[in-house]
Amino acid sequence: MFRHPLLLLALVIAALLAIGLLGIGAFPPSVTPQPVERSVPAERFGTR
Repeated sequence: MFRHPLLLLALVIAALLAIGLLGIGAFPPSVTPQPVERSVPAERFGTR
């Protein structure tokens, strides 16, 4: 049927990846805000 079925398969996979990336770029997933954790100062862990 086709002379290069692997080339056709690679083109189909590349097209699906491109459509997926465009879809994610057009409709990005919502990000849930996370609370920022305070870092502990290094002096607290100093050696005595």
